[in-house]
Amino acid sequence: MKKQRLVMRTVILLVLGAAVAYTLYANFTKDQVQKVAVGEKAPDFVLTDMDGEKHRLSDYEGQGVFLNFWGTWCKPCEKEMPYMNNQYKQFKDQGVQVLAVNVGETELAVNKFSDRYNLSFPIVIDEGQVQSAYGINPLPATFLIDKEGKVIKYITGEMTEATIKDYMEQIKP
Repeated sequence: MKKQRLVMRTVILLVLGAAVAYTLYANFTKDQVQKVAVGEKAPDFVLTDMDGEKHRLSDYEGQGVFLNFWGTWCKPCEKEMPYMNNQYKQFKDQGVQVLAVNVGETELAVNKFSDRYNLSFPIVIDEGQVQSAYGINPLPATFLIDKEGKVIKYITGEMTEATIKDYMEQIKP
């Protein structure tokens, strides 16, 4: 009986050890996904906004692009969206565009969120391809892209309105 308990405990410990090892491996290797580096040209993509209009990143060359990846369930995203909208209104006529990439939610959820905050910048939905190409994890994540299409900064986490304004100044053509 004692030997059977010992074997069972050993098996449980081995399974738990394997689970911990896998979790550590998965967390360390996910950072090995090819992220877009500062100084590189931002990978081009085409995504469709809530009005059915297609947005190709390369069409924005000559302008600064504030490329933000977000989700409606993400509290920091929710907090910074009104700030982004305020600054977009200030900078859009100065050659700075905001492109908000929602990560795989339904149009209904995104439209409800957009209406609640009266967002005026383009919101596109990504089914995961662009998020994967850019190596995004966690949300929110923002790329500052200059007028030549190069990434000049990568920001993760919540931003204040003052930092968003500063970042938009940095990418103003």
